[in-house]
Order: sequence, then structure tokens, then C-alpha cells
Amino acid sequence: MNSRNTILFFSFSALVVVVFFLQLLLGSVSISYLEVVSILTGNATGNEAWRNIVLESRLPAALAALLAGGGLSVSGLQMQTMFRNPVAGPYVLGISAGASLGVAIFILAASAFGIHEIHLLSSWSIIIAAAAGAVLIFFINFLISYRLNDVVAILIIGLMIGGGISALIEIMQSFSSNEALKNYVLWTFGSFRYVDLNQVFYLSMVVLIGIVFSFFLSKPLNLLLLGDTYATSSGLNIRNTKVLIVLCTSILAGSVTAFCGPIGFVGLAVPHLARGVFKTADHKILIPACAIVGASICGLCNVIASTPGSDNILPVNAITSLLGAPVVIWIILRQRKF
Repeated sequence: MNSRNTILFFSFSALVVVVFFLQLLLGSVSISYLEVVSILTGNATGNEAWRNIVLESRLPAALAALLAGGGLSVSGLQMQTMFRNPVAGPYVLGISAGASLGVAIFILAASAFGIHEIHLLSSWSIIIAAAAGAVLIFFINFLISYRLNDVVAILIIGLMIGGGISALIEIMQSFSSNEALKNYVLWTFGSFRYVDLNQVFYLSMVVLIGIVFSFFLSKPLNLLLLGDTYATSSGLNIRNTKVLIVLCTSILAGSVTAFCGPIGFVGLAVPHLARGVFKTADHKILIPACAIVGASICGLCNVIASTPGSDNILPVNAITSLLGAPVVIWIILRQRKF
């Protein structure tokens, strides 16, 4: 790694720390930096309400935002490399659609049985439902990627699966009650604020495993950039490699979606930013680069969504889309090629 990239890694790592503390400081209630540090170190003797806000709301949300940004960005990088497509993202295989289907079925089923008093957005039930849907789509993608050696066919089938599931969910919504529909729509907005510290612990384990797994795929990913023919002549088993990439992407995107809801554009935009900033195609550099850049951007989006000084909370999905869409358009128009 050259000195320029070393400086960039230190700079973005510092930015992650800054954004992390901004998430703890800013919100509807203003809490001083010294008070936050005292609360984190267990030395706070002041307002108990501030302690609850920091430890039970802002801290889990901040950690979840960093994990989600890193996980989605790395999974998006893998998809763009595997499909050699600049507009491929972590959800291109239909993982998010599968999680959405699981949540939709769970919410509508609860409503059908007269269960209206469930705190869906804060319970493990919604996470399990989303994970079940994501796992179902993963197994379908696993079988398809194992049988087919054509990435274009895998991409098209993934898009068709996502489109079919979206249509099914729309049909289910048309028969749902207002309360069930409201709960489902709130989940689709995406949020880091309904995750507690216990859930963040499990999310961190899965995401960190996925990112480490991705790093070990750096060499195969570099070979795929040079084309299947060259990769095969270099001794790479294309089929097994693509199955492993699908597995890793499903772990990262599925876990983030299950815990935080669908978070758009982060996995699509950050890999382009990382390539442009670090000026490399080497995945040994790009994977950790995407992780820290994605973590800082997702944390920043969480700060904006909290609308400091106001009681309003904006949908994270809206913020990531507003920031991510122009970036992707600008980069593609500028580069004109992948």
C-alpha cells in the first residue's frame, strides 16, 4: 500500500470516529461532548434521561449505522465486480425483496389473527421474519448460481425474482388493514433507531464475519475483473467463486436488511466513491476502503435523519437516496465506462 492510500485510510478512520460521536451528540435533545464521554465511561452523575438517550437510543443506532454502511458497501462492491456492472448493488439478487416479503407476510398474518398490539419495529419477530425471507431468496440464488455459469442470466433472474416479489407484496398490501400497512411502510423507510445493544451485538458478529470473508475473496475478485477466460486460465474455479460471492453478499445484505430495514443506494454509490478516491481496482485495498467509507457515509446520513434541534426523524432511506443518486449519476457520466 502506498503512502497516499495509507493517509486516506487514516483520514477516513478519523472521519468514522468523528461521525460516530456526532451521532451521540446531535438529535432532538442537545447533549454536550463532556456529558456524552462521561456517560460512555460510566462516570455520569447528572441527568438520567440523558443517560438513557445516549446508551439506549443513540449508541445502538450509531453502531448499527456504521455496521450497515460497511456491510452494504462491501457487498455492493462484490456484486459490481462479479457482474462487471456499475449499477449492480447488494440488493440486485433480490435479498432485500425477500426480506420485505418475510416482513409483509408477518405483519399481514399478525393483522389477520387480530394481533394489533405488537411493537413490530422493536421486536425480534420482525428481524426473524426479514431474515427468513432473505434466507429463502439466498437459497434460490445459491441453486441458480451453482447451476448457471452465466452472470448475465443470474443477474436477470435476480431482477425478475425481486420484481415478482414486489408485485406479490403490492397485492398483499391491497388486502391489508390500515394499521398493518402503516407498520410495513414504516419498516420500508429503514431506520437504525429500533435496534438495541443486544441486537447490535449479533449484527456486528454477522457483518464482521462477512467482511472478513470478503477480504479472503480479494484475489478471486481481482481475477474476475480480468475476465472469466483469464481467471480460468489462472486456475480459478469460476462457479465455486461465484457461489461464495453470492453467499457472502447474502450474509451482509440480508443481515443489515433484517435488523435495519432496506437501506438504499449506499451499496451502489460507495464502491464508486472508493474507487475514485483510492484510485485502485485492487480488492485488498477496496474492501477495507469501502467498509470505512460506507460506515462514515451511513453514519452521516443517520445524523441528518435525526434532524438535530427538531423532534422530527426523517427516513434514512430518503437521505441515502438523496445523497447517493446524484453521486452515482455524476461518476457514471464522468467515467463513461466501468
